[in-house]
Amino acid sequence: MTEATCEELKERAGPPLLYDAAPDFRARTTLGERSISGYHGKWLLFFSHPADFTPVCTSEFVALASMADRFHSIGCELLALSVDSLFSHSAWIRSIREQFGVEITFPIIEDPSMSIARAYGMIDRRASDSALVRAAFVIDPQGTIRAITWYPMTTGRNMSELLRLVTALQTTDTFEVSTPENWQPGDDVLLPPPRTPEGIYKKYEQGTDWYFKQRQAGKINEKLKDRNDGKRN
Repeated sequence: MTEATCEELKERAGPPLLYDAAPDFRARTTLGERSISGYHGKWLLFFSHPADFTPVCTSEFVALASMADRFHSIGCELLALSVDSLFSHSAWIRSIREQFGVEITFPIIEDPSMSIARAYGMIDRRASDSALVRAAFVIDPQGTIRAITWYPMTTGRNMSELLRLVTALQTTDTFEVSTPENWQPGDDVLLPPPRTPEGIYKKYEQGTDWYFKQRQAGKINEKLKDRNDGKRN
């Protein structure tokens, strides 16, 4: 199924970039067929792992399994990929459950032809083997790629940071603000700089000068929570 529905992916000139439409595909997963277009209307964290039955990937999946509810609480779905087969995925999931006592509740794509991985730049088009990088794509409800991270095979990702990243993007979209360094949900946000002379002298709640104005996050957090609660219902 994956090979038959990914011909257009093979024709792409290069991997997708920020603000590109996420390349669509339909593929088999551990939870049935999935497509990128099938997630439209939701936030999606689409990520690759180099191989099943490897230590770093296992540590990441154990962490994600324990955090799946937290991603779901902000309206974000999880979708994994590796070039291993469904049989390998299923055996690995069973081993994780037996060894660590956690259930992998999100789907894992099989990509034996490497067509999806190559289209997304998870494998270099010139590579002679199937060694993947640890790529993650945050895709918004319109199907647009909003963030991309790349990690080497030897370094595990920070799953809390990926959760923070999605939450920050949701916050900036909803309230037309920005988030400062090391922002965490509940922290103050940054207002966009004024574009008129009058705006430079307008007083705000906090901030040192016209180009750095903050807003207290209380009301923003309440609205964001109400929005996510509504989407889950």
